[in-house]
Amino acid sequence: MRTTLTIEDGIARQLKEIVHRSGKPFKTVVNEALRAGIGNNRIVDAARAYRMQPVAMGEVTRPYDLDKALQLADHLEDEELVRKLLMRK
Repeated sequence: MRTTLTIEDGIARQLKEIVHRSGKPFKTVVNEALRAGIGNNRIVDAARAYRMQPVAMGEVTRPYDLDKALQLADHLEDEELVRKLLMRK
């Protein structure tokens, strides 16, 4: 069967290197590569759908607002830095 393919540049370079080393025609090298790929079953099946079950993690105490997660992260990081500095004394 005759067809037209668009081959990525990197793959085309690899195929041409194989042609140069093996002395085989380009068409033969491409067919062998396709045959090897099909033989390895490299086509990945579609991922199965999954559902995550939410879990309650308790109430958030004030003054933290989870809508401002970066502010919370900064506060927790500051507390940890202070704790480490106090441990050095």
